[in-house]
Amino acid sequence: MGTRKKRERQESLWYGSELPTAPGHPFYSRLNALLEKADFDRFCEKSCAGFYHAKLGRPSLAPGLYFRIMMIGFFEGIDSERGIAWRLADSLTLRQFLSIGLDEPTPDHVTISRTRRLIGPETHQRIFTWVLERLAQGGLIKGKTIGVDSTTLEANAAMKSIVRRDNGEGYNEYLKRLAAAEGVETTDAASLRRMDRKRKKKTSNEDWVSPNDAEAEITKLKDGRTALAYKAENAVDMETGAIVAITTHGGAAADTATVEETVIEAGVAVAGLVAETTPEGNYEVHPDGIQEVVADKGYHSNDVAVALSDLEVRTYIAEPERGERNWNGKTAEKEAVYANRRRIRGERGKRLQRGRGEKIERNFAHQFDTGGMDRLWVRGLDNVHKKLLIQAAACNLALLMRSIYGVGKPRAAHDYLRKAVFAILAFIRAVEAFCPTRSACAIKVREWCPTPSHRHLLCCALQNRAV
Repeated sequence: MGTRKKRERQESLWYGSELPTAPGHPFYSRLNALLEKADFDRFCEKSCAGFYHAKLGRPSLAPGLYFRIMMIGFFEGIDSERGIAWRLADSLTLRQFLSIGLDEPTPDHVTISRTRRLIGPETHQRIFTWVLERLAQGGLIKGKTIGVDSTTLEANAAMKSIVRRDNGEGYNEYLKRLAAAEGVETTDAASLRRMDRKRKKKTSNEDWVSPNDAEAEITKLKDGRTALAYKAENAVDMETGAIVAITTHGGAAADTATVEETVIEAGVAVAGLVAETTPEGNYEVHPDGIQEVVADKGYHSNDVAVALSDLEVRTYIAEPERGERNWNGKTAEKEAVYANRRRIRGERGKRLQRGRGEKIERNFAHQFDTGGMDRLWVRGLDNVHKKLLIQAAACNLALLMRSIYGVGKPRAAHDYLRKAVFAILAFIRAVEAFCPTRSACAIKVREWCPTPSHRHLLCCALQNRAV
């Protein structure tokens, strides 16, 4: 198995001026420092040792290198492993982040995909848990109140390729058979499409399946399209915004059918973090684990209210308008629903419902919009779950970096630098306004910016130009 230590090499004997160099991005330098301080590579190598042979096989990706590469997709907003491989080959900064020399080839997308398929979901879960431990040590996990929400992600399979489960018949052949039974001309593709639009139909997952990705399910996406998809469900700490658990399901799975599994996963994760302490010796994780669950009205049902009540957690689930209810023979359901109704109408319930958009929806924006995972390019539930775990781990690392350095992504670090430059310029302008002679201010600027390149940076910022 390749390790990070084995990849350390003596610097080459070439003159530095003869090779292209990059100063490196300060965000990635700080991220590497954080990971190395926590011994991330050794943990990855120990966790992945069972998947590698000591000597045999083709040269492999070191485990720590593989997980860093997968996180680059989140930090750079790249949706596919092929796109990550292209970006690695093109960036001196990312070479420096991964400790890949200029004379070394960067990993291609085949190697990255093969490594992902090789390493099991349980190991990806251990890496996600390792990041959670770092957050708990930084005081960023409280664990008392969690919010649950889900989103659908379009699968890497096309609706036009679906076939019937019973006989393997394709959709076009199925339409031709229906048209022939109704006396419609079957040789005209346009007439087939018109007939398909007019007839009452339901493309059911019980009848249809994708031959390319059998675990993807037919569902309606948030933009109204019907497609094959998967569902990602997050459990988020409502006090800090950290993702404490993530579960993956078929796209048609109802929220009421999956929320209990997600809450249990979150409860197990929080229970494992209770013993973690901050550098000051404080225990920040709630010692009794999860006490409250917050969700939107899509999660409201009698069964959910009773199930979460049996788990001894208080629910703050928004209730849809259902009119008058019949509670005959449903005493337990009535008590659970009415207790939830009382809580969501209180001040705390209203405050928690308002906080869902800030804590939960913002994580979805980071993971799936700016994080470059608005659709999937892998197939199979296990592969999708691996991608989602590493995406969530990277999102949590961004939260940790934001708490330490003030920025959680490379682009945010660049914007932070621009704001600092504008603040300096505002201070210079204020000094100039009270200065009797401008020559003194010019001398002061030359002292602060001794090189022409620095003065050029200030001038560009002053004129609001790109640096």
